[in-house]
Amino acid sequence: MIRTGLGYDVHQFAEGRPLVLGGVTIPHDRGLAGHSDADVLCHAIADAVLGAMGEPDIGHFFPPNDPACEGICSLEILRKARSLADAHGATLHNIDSTLIAEAPKILPHAAAMKGHIAEALGLTESQIGIKATTNEKMGFLGRQEGMAAMAVATIDMP
Repeated sequence: MIRTGLGYDVHQFAEGRPLVLGGVTIPHDRGLAGHSDADVLCHAIADAVLGAMGEPDIGHFFPPNDPACEGICSLEILRKARSLADAHGATLHNIDSTLIAEAPKILPHAAAMKGHIAEALGLTESQIGIKATTNEKMGFLGRQEGMAAMAVATIDMP
C-alpha cells in the first residue's frame, strides 16, 4: 500500500549556535534553538517518514527533556526513522521538502544537504527534493525570528 506522510517543524533563531540544515553547517549569523542540533529540515523529514508509517512523531523517540538527546545530530533521527521503516518492511520512495526563511540562501547548500539526507535514509539523491521559499517578510518567519520546514514522504507498506 502506498502511503504518504507530512512533516512540519519550526525553530527560533538563537545567538551562538551553528545553523545546521540537512546535516550541513551553513554560514549564518545565528543558528536555531533546540535540544538537538535543531535541524528543522531533518525534523520535518523524519516526521513525514514516521507519519507515513503511522508512528508517533520524533518527540516520542527523541524526547526534548531526555539528556541523552541533547545536541544529537538530526541525521541520527533520520537513521532511526529509516530503521523503523525497515522494521515495518516499508520501502521509502521519495522525500520532498521546503525550507521557509528569509535568509540564508539555501540553493548553494542543497546538493550537500541531499547527500547527507539520502545517506541517512538509504536513498539516492534523486529521491530527495529540497526547495526553499521566503514568507514574504510576513509573520515571525518574515521578521527572521526563526525557520520552518515542511516535508512529504512517500512509502510503500506491506
